Parts: sequence; structure tokens; C-alpha cells
Amino acid sequence: MGIQELQRQRAAGKTTAVELTRAHLDRIDQVDPRLRAVLAVAPDAVEQARASDERARAGTLIGPLDGVTVLVKDNIDTADLPTTVGSRALAGSRPTSDAEVVRRLRAGGAVVLGKTNLSEWANFRSMNSVSGWSGVGGQTNNPFVLDHNPSGSSSGSAAAVAAGLCQVAIGTETNGSIVSPASYCGIVGYKPTVGLVSGVGIAPISDHQDTAGPMTRTVADAALTMAVLSDLRLPLDPLSLRGKRIGVWALSGSDSSTDRAVAASVRALIDAGAIAVEVDIRGVAEMDERSWLAMVTEFTPLLEAYLRTRPGVPHTLAELVEFNRQDDVELSLFGQELFELALDAPPLTDPVYVLNRTTAAALARDAIDDTLAEHALDAILAPTDTPAHVTGRPEDDRVNSATPAAVAGYPSVTLPAGFGGSLPIGVSLFTTAGHDVELLALAAAFEQVHPVARVPKLLPTLPM
Repeated sequence: MGIQELQRQRAAGKTTAVELTRAHLDRIDQVDPRLRAVLAVAPDAVEQARASDERARAGTLIGPLDGVTVLVKDNIDTADLPTTVGSRALAGSRPTSDAEVVRRLRAGGAVVLGKTNLSEWANFRSMNSVSGWSGVGGQTNNPFVLDHNPSGSSSGSAAAVAAGLCQVAIGTETNGSIVSPASYCGIVGYKPTVGLVSGVGIAPISDHQDTAGPMTRTVADAALTMAVLSDLRLPLDPLSLRGKRIGVWALSGSDSSTDRAVAASVRALIDAGAIAVEVDIRGVAEMDERSWLAMVTEFTPLLEAYLRTRPGVPHTLAELVEFNRQDDVELSLFGQELFELALDAPPLTDPVYVLNRTTAAALARDAIDDTLAEHALDAILAPTDTPAHVTGRPEDDRVNSATPAAVAGYPSVTLPAGFGGSLPIGVSLFTTAGHDVELLALAAAFEQVHPVARVPKLLPTLPM
């Protein structure tokens, strides 16, 4: 059930925010010991919901998320709950104030239900990290098949939404960290144009690519959440697909089930009157490499500025590196070579850094904008990823369509597109900067003509 229907049920007196909140809290108690998606639950969650019900009785609801449960990724500051970024070095530490994203949720009446696990430091500690693992939360599991991976870094947020632990979760992305977990967990993940949603109070990696965004079960719920997180007033009604021109970037290396999901998605679009055009996005390897090198330089000054806002935690990257060396958990599965590289990175004035960042951004923006212009496209569709892999096993066969939109800072959305056996497969739609309204409307229309989402069964492993 989507947010709009929930609010209609409340208005009709068929349920209350308190009942919905208690249902989600019960679901967390029942399911999360197997899923390990939730790090902390707000002790005043029911009181938040009760205040919303009082506003409902008075006819003074303050937004579309009033009384709606929201879980927040644990790299986003909450003054009432610890914010750890998954690191034991920050365990137990509370920020002095809410992130702007959380402030907006509270101002809109949302029930901030708690915090979700993530890939530690948003997957920017090691090149050999395990997605969904953090020193604080351990390993988050995929809700469809528990011994499979949820992807990262917004692992807990994606798994929680898919498993019905909340109505909405907030994730963050630098390169794939919203869209890939959404694909692995069979939900909708929206990465807005960079800068549309405030990054104040969010542990950073790169101010050129970082953004928070909604993770939901429907596009309509993502749009409603975006209306609260940003100043956009987004349409909730899907537009007609007739005459819309969609570029199809098939990517090489995807498996047969991914190919079938993309083909089915394209057929659904064509049947609805859209025009599909084969395209290719070039230069992805170079934009990925150059942006990665740039992030190594950007990370230290941004992170240390963030850490200085946090009382009682290490305030330098060097202190974090030393903490990890002394801790008996932090380096138990993988190292911290990205931290160590960042310690030795050149300053932001370094000409090689400047060249890497400007070249990466130009390559990504030109690749998208030129393709859109050449074929008069409304958006580009691509497989988001292959189906989830078994946690701990190699991921060599994965595809990566997240990089162009991520490095460009452009909006992208992942939607359920099909299944490979018991595991979800998502496709992404992306377009140029600032076209968030149009992209969400297009995604809502696609969702209507290709409704393939399923409820996960929390299988322990794949059936033989």
C-alpha cells in the first residue's frame, strides 16, 4: 500500500499513524534478527505517530509524509540517535543536531523510526570491502535470499523497505549506492540531481557526487518524499508514454536473466507507445577511474570538516586509521587502503586532481547530453545491475550503469524490471540535470505498464 492510500485509510478512520508505526516496529522485531538492516529504533517513535494522529483529528496535517514511517541511513545525522557511518570509532556518539534531510522529515510530520545499517563509510574504506557490512551493524542480508548480498552502500535502507520494516527509507549515493541496492532488493531508488537535496549533516565523500534520496516501494512514494526533502513540487500522476523516446543502453557482460528483464522492460515501453532507440554510452571506464582518483583527494578535507562537528569522536582521518588498526573488529574482513591512500593524497589545488575532476565530469555530462540530443531522447534506460551475488563471493560479472549519472551529478531512478529466479533485477532511467520532475513522471508511467515487483520471502538460500 502506497502513502496516498495509507493517508486515505487514515482519513476514513480505518487506521492510525500509531497503528502503522506499531506494525512496523513489530515487523522489525520479527524480521530484522534475520535481516540485520536496522541499527537503532527511535524510543519515541509511537509518540511521534501519536502527535500526527492528533494533527489528523484537528485537520492540520503538515505534509504528505505526516505520520509516515521513515528509516534513515546511518551516515545521516540524527540528534536523538547515534550516527556511526557504520564505524565503531563513532559508536554511541550523537551529533549535536539533525541533518537538514532529517529536519525536513520532522518538519513534514514524518515518523523518524530509526537508523539503517550501511556499507561502512559508505563503501569508501577499502577496494575489497563487503557490501552491507559495517563494524557496528555486521552484515545486512538480502531480503529475497538471505545468504545473498543487498549491495551497498545504502544496504539497510533498501532491505528495510523491501521487507516491510518501514514505508520509506533514506539512502545516499556517490556512485551507485542508492540505485544498486534498490536493484538488488527489488524496490525503487531515486538519486536526485546533485544539490537538489541538502547534504548538510551527512558524512561526505565527494561534494561533486554525494546526494541523499528516497528508497521506496513505488515511484509515487519516492515523489512524495522528494517533495519533502527538496523544494520541488512534484507531480504524482504518471505521464503518457506515447511518443516518448527512450534510449536503450544494453551494456555488455550482463547475464541472460538481466538481458531478459531489459528486453521485457523495452517491450512494455513500446507496447505503451514509447519509441526505443539503441544507444551506447562511451568513456565509462575513464570517467569512473578519473572520478575515483578525484574522490581520494576530496575525501580527507570533507570528512575532517564533518568530524569536527561531532563531539567525542576522532577528528582526523589519521586518528580513524589508527583506531581501526587497534580495533579487533574493524579490519577483520577487509582493510582500509582507501583511507591510507586518502591520507597521502595531494591537496585540492593540485593540477592533476583538478584535471581528473573536470575531465570526469565533462566526460559523463557529454556522454549523457550528447546521446540525449543526438537521438532526441527523453531518457536513457539501462540494466542497473545483475542479480544479487552470494555474500563473500566474487562479483566479477556485475554491470555498472550508475557511473555516468553519478559522475555527472544527474538524476537517475531504479525500478523493478524482472527476476532471475528468486532474485530481483532492476533497470535504471536517467537524464540530464534538473529534469527530476520529468524523470519521476516517466518512471511512474513505466511502473504502471510493467508491474513486476514482488514481496520478498526471506529464503535462507536459493532452492536447489
